[in-house]
Amino acid sequence: MEQWEDFLAPYKKAVDELKVKLKGMRAEFERSHVHSPIEFVTGRVKPIVSILDKAIQKNIPLDKLSEEMQDIAGLRMMCQFVEDISQVVGLLRARNDFEIIEERDYISNKKASGYRSYHVVICYPVQTIHGEKKILVEIQIRTLAMNFWATIEHSLNYKYRGDFPEDIQIRLKRASEAAFLLDEEMSEIRLEIQEAQRLFSRKKDGQEF
Repeated sequence: MEQWEDFLAPYKKAVDELKVKLKGMRAEFERSHVHSPIEFVTGRVKPIVSILDKAIQKNIPLDKLSEEMQDIAGLRMMCQFVEDISQVVGLLRARNDFEIIEERDYISNKKASGYRSYHVVICYPVQTIHGEKKILVEIQIRTLAMNFWATIEHSLNYKYRGDFPEDIQIRLKRASEAAFLLDEEMSEIRLEIQEAQRLFSRKKDGQEF
């Protein structure tokens, strides 16, 4: 267990640092009183049992985990609108504190299951007492509707181990299309929503507590 703690320590450090940095991007938009494409940011380090399960599934040797498993450290950046996702990706591409090594667009090219999200894999340098260690981190960028669907699908996947009954598969695909339609409808009234949010924010800032 101590070996696992030593192995995962830089991943935890990477997640903690990136959460602060990415949340700081949202704070900059708020200070500028403009719409933030980032609704909120979450992060986690994959549990040991999940790492081992994936290593078996993907035939990854344990001594190759740091090179071949891209999502031991993971962050999610939630957006209100589909249009926000490309802006967030652009912001990540413009940063110089990490290197983007891969992008996977599961929004334009959804998975067969109905999964939609935009994945960016980065190489992030963590400073340790033993020197710099470069960590692979997967950042998932998605709307709230996409995240709701993905969270439910992930929970069901644990129950069925990926072998969904046919009726569940059908309903999941229907739910995915419903989430997509919700995103489309919200995009149609995006400007009105953003204006309402600005008005609400100004009113809130003027209140006395």
